[in-house]
Amino acid sequence: MIDEYVEAAVQRLLTEHAGLAEQGISVTRREHTMILFGEVESPARRDEIVRLVEEHFPDVPLWVDIGITRANAPTEPEDLP
Repeated sequence: MIDEYVEAAVQRLLTEHAGLAEQGISVTRREHTMILFGEVESPARRDEIVRLVEEHFPDVPLWVDIGITRANAPTEPEDLP
């Protein structure tokens, strides 16, 4: 069963894990599913977040809605007024 304690434990795992320290992901629950949403800077980081949560909470159904932030260098100069 997913309750507020599991939700808080997942959030704590993401923020306190030494190799991750991810604060940009929100955790919520809907019915019997844990939902992770937010944005990260790379697909590898998203994969690591999912792997970590699945490893620590294998019995929790997971829905992942984590996007990738596009932070490419500008291709044209910016015109300022």
